[in-house]
Amino acid sequence: MDWVPIVFITFKVLVFGTGMFFAIKWHYDQGKKAKEEASKRQGLAEQAQDAP
Repeated sequence: MDWVPIVFITFKVLVFGTGMFFAIKWHYDQGKKAKEEASKRQGLAEQAQDAP
């Protein structure tokens, strides 16, 4: 019975660590995606202004 808390705490740390990793990765990817879309929109706007 002494091993049960060790197993549960280890499992909890692994689950929360994995969840935190993917949450941080998702937010990073969303920021990168938004930045790319903004630069693409800005490039299209500049092309529209340059064309007569």
